[in-house]
Amino acid sequence: MKKTIASILVTLLATAAFAQDASNNTKAKKGAAIGGIAGAVVGAVIGNNRGHHSSKRGAVVGAVAGTAAGAIVGHMMDKQERELRQIDGVNVTRTADDELNVTVRNEVLFDFNSAGLRSASRDALREMANVFERYPNTTIVVAGHTDSIGTASYNERLSERRAANVADYLENVGVRGSRIDTVGYGESRPRATNNSASGRQSNRRVEIHIRANA
Repeated sequence: MKKTIASILVTLLATAAFAQDASNNTKAKKGAAIGGIAGAVVGAVIGNNRGHHSSKRGAVVGAVAGTAAGAIVGHMMDKQERELRQIDGVNVTRTADDELNVTVRNEVLFDFNSAGLRSASRDALREMANVFERYPNTTIVVAGHTDSIGTASYNERLSERRAANVADYLENVGVRGSRIDTVGYGESRPRATNNSASGRQSNRRVEIHIRANA
């Protein structure tokens, strides 16, 4: 029992120190809170199978572990977000505490009606790959999107080829292929009107979704 309490105190101190380091980061603190709640629930359930007192102790241990894990994930995603924002030609959105969405404009990556990567685009992708390699505990989904010019079936195939070429290039410059999935949405997910040139340009894009592993 004393060893258990001592272990909890040590972990609490470590968590507090980490939280202080991330004190200016709201998302990291939110991740810690969410992780703590989840850990408490899991710990209580596990402890409950071993008896009433074990349930309380399990909840405490689970909460501490969950808080530490949530803070670590939030801090990692904060750092990755800052680094990705330094790359020209991309827009970064924080979609959840453990998720990022990086949008790459197609005019940066491809010529019109082509799935072949432009030579200038490789620099941006190489910079992104360098960031992804520094944070290996994430899963990456490359999603292709088009405007509505052409048939829906053609646009879906074009978006799939573009997503695949981006994924292949990321893998060629060092990102582990097992971390990457691809999908092509064609014209089905516009984010602007297709009735204007600027809207169609906004819809022609590749999005890279990054999620921290559980």
